[in-house]
Formats: sequence, C-alpha cells, structure tokens
Amino acid sequence: MANPSPAATAAPAARGPLGALDRYFEITRRGSTVGTEIRGGLVTFFTMSYIIVLNPLIIGTVRSDGGEGTFLGGGDVPDLPAVAAATALVAGLMSILMGVVGRFPLALAAGLGLNAVVTYSVAFLPGMTWADAMGIVVLEGLIILVLVLTGFREAVFHAVPAQLKTAISVGIGLFIAFIGLVDSGFVRIPASQATPVELGVSGSLGSWPLLVFVVGLLLAVVLVARRVKGAILIAIVVATLLALVVEAVGRIGPRTDGEAVNPGGWALNVPALPSSVVQAPDFSLLGQFSLFGSIEKIGVVAVVLLVFTLLLADFFDTMGTMVAIGGEAGLLDEEGNPPRTRQILVVDSVAAAAGGMGSVSSNTSYVESAAGVGDGARTGLASVTTGVAFLLATFLSPLVDVVPFEAATPALVVVGFLMVVQVAGIDWKDVEIAVPAFLTIVLMPFAYSITVGMGAGVISFVVLKLALGKARAVHPLMWVVAVLFVAYFLIVPLRSLAGV
Repeated sequence: MANPSPAATAAPAARGPLGALDRYFEITRRGSTVGTEIRGGLVTFFTMSYIIVLNPLIIGTVRSDGGEGTFLGGGDVPDLPAVAAATALVAGLMSILMGVVGRFPLALAAGLGLNAVVTYSVAFLPGMTWADAMGIVVLEGLIILVLVLTGFREAVFHAVPAQLKTAISVGIGLFIAFIGLVDSGFVRIPASQATPVELGVSGSLGSWPLLVFVVGLLLAVVLVARRVKGAILIAIVVATLLALVVEAVGRIGPRTDGEAVNPGGWALNVPALPSSVVQAPDFSLLGQFSLFGSIEKIGVVAVVLLVFTLLLADFFDTMGTMVAIGGEAGLLDEEGNPPRTRQILVVDSVAAAAGGMGSVSSNTSYVESAAGVGDGARTGLASVTTGVAFLLATFLSPLVDVVPFEAATPALVVVGFLMVVQVAGIDWKDVEIAVPAFLTIVLMPFAYSITVGMGAGVISFVVLKLALGKARAVHPLMWVVAVLFVAYFLIVPLRSLAGV
C-alpha cells in the first residue's frame, strides 16, 4: 500500500517565479519546500559522488582487446581526469533531465556493476576497442528506449504484483544499507576468509576511519529521531569535518596504496583540504564510440548476447529503484506505481545511451537517491539540484574528494532502515507471495544485485502459481519476464555456446 500523500495538508503555492517553480515540480502539493528539495538534492549528490572517483578506476585503468589495446580515450596511459570529468558531466545532465522531464527525485550516473561488465566482458574481448564497447552501450540504451516508447517496459512494470513491488523496495533498503556498511569498512571480507564477512578489522572497530563512520551514523540516527530538518546532510558535513581533523592529526592514509595494505586506512578518499578548489575539466572522451564496430570484431550473435546482458540489468534495476524511491517518498499509487512512470523510464533509457556516447558506460538510476528522499526530497527539483552539483563537480572535483566513504555512507544505512519498514505491507501468511517476497528481499544484499533479487522473486512467484494450479492468475507479461530472467541467469553458458 502506498504511503499517505501529504498533499492534503500542504500550504497554498506562492505566486511569481517561485510559484511557477512550485507548480511545475508540484513542490507544495507533495508537502515539500524549495529549501527541502535543494537540501535533499545535495544529500543525494554527496552519497553518490563517489562515482566520480570510482568509475575512472574501473573503466579508465584497463586496456581493451584482452589487455593488448589502449586505455579509454585511445592513449597508452590511463587518463583518469578525463574519465572523471565526463562521468560528472553525463551524470549532471541526465539527473537534470530526470528532474525536468520525470519530475521525480531520482538521480542518475554511471552504473556500478554495469561499468565492470563493459570493462571486463566487452572491452576486454579480443579485437575489441573501447569505442566498440561504448557502441554496444549505446545500442542497449536505444533498444530500451524503443521498449519504453512502445509501452512494453511500462506494461511489464504494471504487471508486477503490488506486494512484490513492496518486497523489491524492502530488498533495496537492505541492499543499500549493506552497501553503506561495506563501503565504510564497518563490514568487510576477513583476511582469513573463514567467514564471508566480519566486523571491521579482525572483528574489531579499532580504527579512526571506522570511528568517523560510527559517529556519523549515530548522529544521523539521533537527528532523524528528533526530526531535525537536514538531518542526513548535517551528519555528512559533521562526519567530514571530523574526518579532516582525524587525518590531519593521525596521518592515517588510504586503506590500500599500491602494494601496501593498511586495514585501518580510509576506504576511497583520504580526507584533506585541497591545494586548489577549481580544476579545468577535460571533455575529450565525449563522442568516442563506434555504434556497429563491434559486429565486425566479434559477430552479430555475440553482440546480441552482450546487449541482452546489459539490457536486462538496466531494464529491471531501474524499475526496482523507481519503486523503492517512490515508496520512501510516499508517491506510489494503490498499485505501487509512481507518477509519470513513462517519462521516468524514457529518461533512464536516454541516460543509458548517453553514457555510451560520453564514453563513461551506461548511466542508470541510483538507489542512493533514497538518501535525499530520506532527508525530505519529494520532487524533480532535488534531481535538478543533484545534477547541478555534478556539473559543478567537473570544475570542483578537488572538493568532491574531501568527503570520504566513512562520512557519506552512514546516510545509506539510515535510509536503508527507513525503506525496510515497508515490510509490514507484505502478507507473510500468504505463502504464494511471502516466499517470492522473501527471496527478493534476501538475495538483493546477499547476491549484491537488485536484478538477481527481482529475478528470484519473479521466477518463484510464477513457479508457485503454476504448481498450485493458478497459472491463469499470472499476468501474461509475468511469464515473459520469468523466461527472460531464466535466460539472464543462464547467460554465461549461453555466451559460451555462442563462443563469446
């Protein structure tokens, strides 16, 4: 069941420029304010700005053509600043587009996981160039756009039962909480590998970066409990300031530095005041893609399977994220659908193609947007704010590097809790929906994939209905989706058969 809308109690909209802004984004109608939307957009930016640093490390440090080719951009050495600038630029433009067209508090950037697939499963193939790989990303985005414009993607979304959509939202809540715990180092793979994960370093929280995380988390929890406006943003800022002091005094350094390993170090960014604030961006990567070059290199069948792999992950990840964000914001209708569904899906599809055109991998909707929603964002103005922050980051990248994972990730844990409370909307006494819901919820964090959780939920739902003689109760499109997910789970042997 959707959360109650605050629209009925909202104050009348103002007149003038602010009034036009209010009416367009339905700010007052959704029970928000311009200030709240801007603050929420900044919270979302800080929780996902790590992609500006992380995406270059994934796609910018690997040679194409099985390691025999060039780095992204065509050089013999990595050009990480250019990758970072293009990553921020595309993320900024697509987030603004989502805000203006979708009018939904959902930000976009290069998709983690998808960028690894593009790097190691596409660009790394023998004979492939980075331009060929990005061409496949563009093809995938264009195909998804066609599926949206024909109504197929939206029809699939509406075919999913409401309680299964709730389970998707809950599963994503656990997933992003787990992301926060892992990225901060609060939970990590033990050196002995005796267990899948452990607490901190050898079961201990005895490191200064983890102290920063704990302080940030407790502060966020207290501020949220006391209903302080801007609670999550305040927690991020305070934790960042604490991190700057801790690093200045303790000289802790990064967790890994080349061959050296420092378990008690900072996870990604080492917090330090930059020597300069402004840095001119390099956008030379834009437009470096070859739309059909991959067909000549690896053949039509192989290209189709690679496009299918990217397409299915993009197709369903966004649907799950959209439901999760809408549920947290109280914007879903009785069937669990957000407003302007088609516009949201169109922008997401365009973003996938834009990521390939910008040479930064497929751009997709970010579940970290829930952090901004948790801080009060309810409209597309928040996404516009996030987008503007990304555009500024193309010039102000030194400032982005100031915020370490340990200061930003407490927001994900808190928002994960806020999303998990929707679990009460599932009828746990009805096994036909409870088992698919359970598999959806647990497999998202355990398999570290939204798509895997959704696939397990859909397949088990269809199988149970079939086994109980209720096949007619299953929407025809759910059968189609179940078959697609089976193909997705078997994609490796299918690609082997095709010689990819």
